[in-house]
Amino acid sequence: MTVRQALGELVREGFIDRQQGRGSVVKADRQSLGLLSFRGFSEVVGGSNHSAHNEFLERPTHTDWPDPFFRSPSPNELAGGCVFLKRLRFANDTPVMIEQTYLPSPGLTDLLTEGLIEGSLFRTLSIRHRIDILDMEQSLRAVMASPEQEAVFRCASSTPLLYIERRYQTNRPDFYVYSQLYCHTEKYAVSNF
Repeated sequence: MTVRQALGELVREGFIDRQQGRGSVVKADRQSLGLLSFRGFSEVVGGSNHSAHNEFLERPTHTDWPDPFFRSPSPNELAGGCVFLKRLRFANDTPVMIEQTYLPSPGLTDLLTEGLIEGSLFRTLSIRHRIDILDMEQSLRAVMASPEQEAVFRCASSTPLLYIERRYQTNRPDFYVYSQLYCHTEKYAVSNF
């Protein structure tokens, strides 16, 4: 019974595969997603033999910038408020990330009424607004899942999550996109490729 439980845990964590007629086989490499790159989630996950999709936890809304905020928006950004959206990101059918995104709102009110092109914020910004992501700054740390995150990821209490704060630089001077990411790495590791 103990061995069966241990094998079940290794399957759940992605270290072994159970194969009909062959038994349990150790995986050569644990699957990972290149979520540390500055390309968009849809591009990274969709380009790695996985299907990517989103669910809105909060649809785009116009609001004031949070106070406190993990970065200091410029006075111009603060004056116009922000567009906020919160999405649950999936690799195949596994929820792997909660993403909270903040954008300076001037000129982006269409995000409140029109859908994202192919579910991609970066693609939408590029096609509709000619705003392209050029680079990013990010900081990472481990945090414990909140009760809300435990429910969304269907994980045990006190599960560690990888928390990432990002500021994306764009081709528009002084226009930045800000994101807070909570990554559940139980099934997929996070990498930079």
